[in-house]
Amino acid sequence: MSVKTNSRGRFIVFEGLDGSGKSTQMNLLCERLQREGRKVYRTAEPTELTTGGLIRDALAGNYARTPEELSALFLSDRIAHNVNPQNGIIKLLNEGYDVVCDRYYYSSFAYQGMDSDLDWVMAMNVNCPTVTKPDVCFFIDVPSDVCKGRVDKRGAFLEIFEREEGTLSRIRKKYLEVFERLCNDNIVIIESVGSPEEVAEKVFANVPDIK
Repeated sequence: MSVKTNSRGRFIVFEGLDGSGKSTQMNLLCERLQREGRKVYRTAEPTELTTGGLIRDALAGNYARTPEELSALFLSDRIAHNVNPQNGIIKLLNEGYDVVCDRYYYSSFAYQGMDSDLDWVMAMNVNCPTVTKPDVCFFIDVPSDVCKGRVDKRGAFLEIFEREEGTLSRIRKKYLEVFERLCNDNIVIIESVGSPEEVAEKVFANVPDIK
């Protein structure tokens, strides 16, 4: 992989069910990119901004919101995530950082798209001029029952989408449906078979070249 100076950074998104191991894969990729001499910025959605706090409160079950409310909140948080003048995605990419993000609009499509109008959720994100399209999305694919077992072993408080294996199964199916519709997005489905390091090699082999 060639490295160019003063080049735009790459926007890399990781998606997957809770318990899929995507955080581990993000860590391994960020470490690998840094060893290659790249500037790397790791981020996540929901953000630490005010909108992100409202979302986390809803995901914890503390405040009930409709799928439409959550969709709108996520979009608002995503716009702020992109345009934040201190550490927004757009600014960092233009400064040559590879921005690696834990969840992005694909999560909105899969999670909120289960119980709302999927076309509406997708359109308001992909048609928003300040929502940056990822250079690649890695979906770490793990069976829903395996993910549920891992989530339960954490012994931590479960968010509303982590509580039932059937819900995780529905989310995985919705992800796959969404990916079929996004034929113009660079989506790489990584089957999580083998050690974390072996899976990481599959991820790194599909990182786009620097433009």
